[in-house]
Amino acid sequence: MTTDGSSTPEVTHGQQAYPARPGADDVAAHADAHDAPRTDRPAEVIALGNGLELRRRRPAQAAALNVAILANLDHLRPWVPWADPAPTPADTMANCEHAVAQWETDTGYSYVIQPSGDPDTVVGGCGLHARVGAGALEIGYWVARAFTGQGVATTLTRRLTEEALTLPGISRVEIHVDEANAASSAVPRKLGYRLERVRERTPQSAAQSGRVEVWALGAPAPTGLADGAFPATTAQSLGLLGL
Repeated sequence: MTTDGSSTPEVTHGQQAYPARPGADDVAAHADAHDAPRTDRPAEVIALGNGLELRRRRPAQAAALNVAILANLDHLRPWVPWADPAPTPADTMANCEHAVAQWETDTGYSYVIQPSGDPDTVVGGCGLHARVGAGALEIGYWVARAFTGQGVATTLTRRLTEEALTLPGISRVEIHVDEANAASSAVPRKLGYRLERVRERTPQSAAQSGRVEVWALGAPAPTGLADGAFPATTAQSLGLLGL
């Protein structure tokens, strides 16, 4: 798994996805500017194929998201601190509300992974997060155990990478993975990311090694970042994984 979360369970890295960007139909043409779809944000619905899609995370999905987390606690707890103790429905609702606030302030774009046409089922979460410096976004993800080994994490990471690199001002995408998490490390490697550095950090859950791989695609890291510590916000939020 990779991180994709914030200190609130499953915020992020967490979780998010998207319908079409603005069309030119009559309704859109007469919509208020305040309500018009933004073209400088990721799509709110992203098709993954094989009957799955990413949908922008909203409070209406909180109950299904909480059910998915609780059903996967044994799968998540070795890697993510937010799974122990188990998040309550109120915790997950707060996470979804936080995801809305992040989207509206362009500090994070969180999705849930859902079967197409089934709004009552969630099988994971992912997101794009503005916490790794100017001009860059970090991808995080986790996938329910029943959907691992099917290329879901690789496909969603490819799609989020494509979305990120079409956004104004974004020229770099990062994925942070614990060195012991071989399954998650395989995802950026398959997609042509480069292993840029390995950083030390205090383990936050049972399986974490204390060494975090930083995979990157696009522009080089800003001068000085490779030799410095992770930004505090990143260090605090590492923990949302995806296999």
